Amino acid sequence: MKPAAPLLPLLPALVLLPVALLLPGLVHGGGWDLVGHFLLAALQPSTDPLVLGSLLGGLGITLGMALLGWATSLLLGVPLGLLSSRLLWRSLVGNALPAELLRRLLAVPRSIHELIWGLLLLQLVGQQPAVAVLAITIPFSALVARVVSDLLDALPERNLEGLLAAGTPAPAALLTALGPPLLPGLISYGGYRLECALRSATLLGVFGLGGLGNELLLTLQSLQFHELWSGLWLLLAVMLSLEALVSGLRRRWSMPARLALEQRQPVGRSSRELLLAAAALLPLLLGVGRALAVDPAALLHWQPLPPVAPGGWQAALQLPWLAMVGQTLLLTLLAAGLAVGGAPLLLLLVAPWRWGGVALRLLWALGRLWPPPLTALLLLFVLKPSLPTAALALGFHNLGILGRLLLEGMEAAGPEREAALRCSGTGARLALLYGRFSGLARSYLAYGAYRADVILRETVVVGLVAGTGLGSQLRESLSAFAFDQLALLLVAYAVLTLVGEDLSDRARRALLSA
Repeated sequence: MKPAAPLLPLLPALVLLPVALLLPGLVHGGGWDLVGHFLLAALQPSTDPLVLGSLLGGLGITLGMALLGWATSLLLGVPLGLLSSRLLWRSLVGNALPAELLRRLLAVPRSIHELIWGLLLLQLVGQQPAVAVLAITIPFSALVARVVSDLLDALPERNLEGLLAAGTPAPAALLTALGPPLLPGLISYGGYRLECALRSATLLGVFGLGGLGNELLLTLQSLQFHELWSGLWLLLAVMLSLEALVSGLRRRWSMPARLALEQRQPVGRSSRELLLAAAALLPLLLGVGRALAVDPAALLHWQPLPPVAPGGWQAALQLPWLAMVGQTLLLTLLAAGLAVGGAPLLLLLVAPWRWGGVALRLLWALGRLWPPPLTALLLLFVLKPSLPTAALALGFHNLGILGRLLLEGMEAAGPEREAALRCSGTGARLALLYGRFSGLARSYLAYGAYRADVILRETVVVGLVAGTGLGSQLRESLSAFAFDQLALLLVAYAVLTLVGEDLSDRARRALLSA
């Protein structure tokens, strides 16, 4: 017996049952008063001018690193995405082999989280703003390339074939036939990556690369919760402003939302605004780079690596790889289930209450901006380091992202069906379930499958703090400068991520074609 379509998004929430059963045994109860102080401090953030000045300075650094990393990744990722397109190579030379080779080459930097890149570069070239920018640029460029090539290969070929049959040169035919329909999805995804860059820059700061993330970590470690919330409210204001700007531009320029990137929409009428925005971006980036003292040449001066200890490779191979990989995969499943299933479940729970949706939006906004390692540190006040603790921290962050996505999809779907059900006497929860979730179920789960792939990459983030999975060993290897172990860990992460990416793609295709 198959569940009804509206119930499908709720199925991943079943992972709450084993997590709930395990939590009582993990509670140590020593820090409940600290959690209470933390929550109360949200109502009384510090307004000390010195504190605010320090936080604003850190926020400026974080924004600058995010902007530079984002822009550089687009500058590199778009051409690489075009060169990774099977359609482009078939049109130019009649063979898609170069695209396949480049796709496999780009899979390696894409598979390694920006935090790992940042920690490795920190060891090699020391602490400097260019490290954070490059750490964002490397995986983001490969991710942009993948999306661009997929969008391009999904476009209809009729116009292209017609132009080629009429004798139009292949480059001109490609630009004319595929450029306009590719642009909306590209700009929409570019806006989303800017939001991701802000979160990544904050996360990198938590692990020693400067900016607001470092300020948040220091205030949490010193239990200065009032100062901590000052930084969080500042970051929340910036993140919500950025999200509102991206959403507004998406609507103004007629760009598709994330749940509808596969939809083909015409280029928006505000092409002049697009060109002006692109022209204004270059001097802004130059100014930001100068203000942060970003020096790309400094990245060429590597610190010498310590030699591998005798028998180091043999010792690295004897690590408990099976247990670490198993913990990483289980962490991924638990966190993905909490995030994917938790968003629609919470919406159903608060549906009858008018202010419940407002509170939920605020909770999800905090989840998006709050770096998972800091969530894990906060949970460690009352929970033991464990896999469920890491899953809660990672799940809460992704719950905020998926919750916002679900709300966007619901708003785009319109209230007509839900309103009709409410008028017929149907309860608020059932009307929401069958009026809104019904049409979004498969596209939401398809995006959830993509998000599970992202969560697999992010397991290293909480593993470093919560002491589980491959991330736990990565922390120990970095502390010991054991680069033989680091090399094997990178290979393990890359293999897991690539396998997860393939499974995610298969699941998305199956869901969208059903």
